[in-house]
Amino acid sequence: MSDLLQIESRGRVLRVALNRPEKRNALNAEMCRELVDVMNHANHDPHVGAILLTGNGPVFSAGMDLQEVAHVDSHALSNVHEQLFTLGSRLGKPLVGAIDGPALGGGMGLVANCHILIVSDAARFGLTEIRLGLWPFLVFQAVLTALGERRAVELALTGRVFGAAEAKALSLVQEIVPDAAARAMEIAQGLANSSPAAIRSGLGFVEEARGKNAAVATQIARRVREELMASPDFQEGIRAFLEKRKPNWPSLGLIKHNPGDPTP
Repeated sequence: MSDLLQIESRGRVLRVALNRPEKRNALNAEMCRELVDVMNHANHDPHVGAILLTGNGPVFSAGMDLQEVAHVDSHALSNVHEQLFTLGSRLGKPLVGAIDGPALGGGMGLVANCHILIVSDAARFGLTEIRLGLWPFLVFQAVLTALGERRAVELALTGRVFGAAEAKALSLVQEIVPDAAARAMEIAQGLANSSPAAIRSGLGFVEEARGKNAAVATQIARRVREELMASPDFQEGIRAFLEKRKPNWPSLGLIKHNPGDPTP
């Protein structure tokens, strides 16, 4: 693992920070690969209950590394970008973003994959690829899911940059606070203490039901709900509630690490 990412465990929260501040955290191919590897490993690590994503320096990410893009294999780059910008649909653990500066192009695509996004007033967002004669193809689905098709198309067409208040109005952002990093960590720690089985089932349901009609989505909901209600975690949750104590989630010891997963 290089120094392109700063990785730190805080209890059951894995903090991952983009660490190219001198390059405005531009997403070069190596950083993208490392991000994918770290996220995949965290997804299977029973010691990780939530992931906090942030960036070192005044810019979260200016997007694709334009100095590199002309010198790398476009097919290989598309492969790693596809994996990176679909993280939100594959993770079975909460991904919380803490943004204190611009997140543009691929940077916006990355934060659109976060399940919860906490920002400061300094946050800025934009799909700026059109200014380069490009379209945000691989980040578009995540932005569409977060904002809806008409808004995603408008942002892709205009390339305009907008602030934290508009991002909150569009539901891209949940909270605007003076200290985004501290608040995001507080939220991530709370999520990390929740039932891993319930979170994984819930996030899996959201992805499986996406785009389905109401009848199919309801059938999926019933199946997943019944499976979770039969789980040891739900039984423990009921017991803990009745006994007025904190639950000891059995699924904390049931998540198995896949030896084939990369390690950060």
